[in-house]
Amino acid sequence: MAVEVLDTLGLKCPQPVLKIAVRAADMKHGDILEVLGDCPTFERDIRVWCERLGKVLLSVQDEGGSKKKIQIQF
Repeated sequence: MAVEVLDTLGLKCPQPVLKIAVRAADMKHGDILEVLGDCPTFERDIRVWCERLGKVLLSVQDEGGSKKKIQIQF
């Protein structure tokens, strides 16, 4: 199981989800992608993406201000 970090700080939606989708192609079952973002709809968009694709949203952490760190398990 690998843990990878994807920094999408400063990107506006839908760019963070698009970057996650590109990275998803290289993720193996059980891998964790830790995504940093600050878009106002970041958390909601990732929750919807995980539900649609059957990925597990492990955690959402506030990092101060509008920044969040979200962990997705593949």
